[in-house]
Amino acid sequence: MSLIKQLHAVRDAQGRVQDAREELARPAQALLSRGRRYPLTTVGVAAGAGFVLGQLNVHPLRVPGLGALLSGTAAEVAGQAMRMVAEFMQDGTEPS
Repeated sequence: MSLIKQLHAVRDAQGRVQDAREELARPAQALLSRGRRYPLTTVGVAAGAGFVLGQLNVHPLRVPGLGALLSGTAAEVAGQAMRMVAEFMQDGTEPS
């Protein structure tokens, strides 16, 4: 592969990364603003989820294959989860 092709591939990859960041910015901002408006709810949901997972004795590295998933594609999984939660939690108002 020539240097020009490699530079072109790098620029394409940088463009895809920038597009992905812009795509995640709005749901992430909505989620963060909602967390600032309702901090006790946010802490309560996190504590409840931690309690349930602790009672079920679920640890991410004990589930077969999940350790590799977390190490390999953690950013993608977190991004998808953030987007889904933000969409579910939006109440029709624009984030400030």
